Amino acid sequence: MPARFCVFGLISVMFFAMLTGNGLLILLILVDPLLHIPMYFFLWQLSLIDILFTLVIVPKMMSDFLLHKTAISASGCGTQSFLGWALGGTKCIPLGLMSCDQYMTISKPLHYPLLMNWSLCRQMALSSWLSSAFNALVHMFYTMSFPFCGPREIHHFYCEIPGVLWLSCVVTLPFKTGVLISTTILLLVPFSVILASYMLILVTVIHMASAGSFLHLLLSHDHGARNTSGLTSSQVKVYPLLNEDSAALPPSHHSLAQSKEPEVAVCTGTRACACTGASPPEL
Repeated sequence: MPARFCVFGLISVMFFAMLTGNGLLILLILVDPLLHIPMYFFLWQLSLIDILFTLVIVPKMMSDFLLHKTAISASGCGTQSFLGWALGGTKCIPLGLMSCDQYMTISKPLHYPLLMNWSLCRQMALSSWLSSAFNALVHMFYTMSFPFCGPREIHHFYCEIPGVLWLSCVVTLPFKTGVLISTTILLLVPFSVILASYMLILVTVIHMASAGSFLHLLLSHDHGARNTSGLTSSQVKVYPLLNEDSAALPPSHHSLAQSKEPEVAVCTGTRACACTGASPPEL
């Protein structure tokens, strides 16, 4: 019994922590105007799905675990199967939509306000809820229409459609194959969209980095060429002035002026030496 209560307490803490975290996230997104963008719109949709999915499964599981009551009615089993299947399918679609939103943000920033407007976001969210609900309704209807026999004991902690199908007295292989195909499509399509979106984002970032480095190289080369020519012409003009100033300095300051001459001569080159070595013709 102490171990059972410890497990129940641990599940309760995790349950209320999930409700609090997702609830605060939804409240923050809805209250803060800065978060009213498509990315956070789909994010609070996911948080809402997490809350509903947990409420469908965990309270019944906790009560059964605490009260040793593991029975459920046929209508309750059908309702739980429908809600679990619908919410699970709905959760997959916003993940793909969020990856498309990220691709539009990075790859097409100028067209983003036109491509991802609020009307389109609401339509995509509504279509994901309706399509998943319709898919779950069809599966639940066919599952509950099969005749059941035997012990009618499901080895799951909630009424899941594959677990319920094992209780049927007839051959359900065609229906199981259909469930497998629809589940695979429902998982594979969003996964493919996520994979393709992030691959395109990676390609875009690599192109942006290569274009930026090439532009930086061109700018630095042009800037270096301008600096070199500017320094040469200015030093050629300044060098005779330094010689005249050093000639007029007292003997104690000649060492300082002479120590600067080789550095300037090296920078200016032979042209500066020619200018300083030749004496102007006398008129």
